[in-house]
Amino acid sequence: MSSMSSMPVGRMEPEPARGGSATIGKAVKIAGQIYSREDLYVDGDVEGTIELLDHKLTIGPNGKVHAGVKAREVVALGVIQGNVEASERIEIRKDAKLVGDIKTARIVIEDGAYFKGSIDIVKSEPKVAPSQPRPQPAPAPASPVANAASAADAKR
Repeated sequence: MSSMSSMPVGRMEPEPARGGSATIGKAVKIAGQIYSREDLYVDGDVEGTIELLDHKLTIGPNGKVHAGVKAREVVALGVIQGNVEASERIEIRKDAKLVGDIKTARIVIEDGAYFKGSIDIVKSEPKVAPSQPRPQPAPAPASPVANAASAADAKR
């Protein structure tokens, strides 16, 4: 026996914070800004900006993105025209095309991919534990001259 969902049709509940995945299909065109707190797969057309600061953006083989992109990780299988900033890594696969400037910590450009622009490799910031007090250097031993002077002062 199959069970049916008790959720009403057409009502969208937000994904829990576990970070699911969203898809923009190849028949969809979006003009505007996309901000997501989950991974995103784009196989349609997007113009504007895409921001997934802590998540992965995948541009599918049919995807055409004319936008500024900021994400944790970007994988391009289709076309991106615009500047791309990825905090961890960017992959430009063999049939992909990227025209724009890139800023990332790591990059992979497969043989056969098309890329035109500049690449700025940035060091990823190491995760720092909560600040701990630094050990203070030991005081330097006093010079013999200073010791003799203070001993002479003590005798007076």
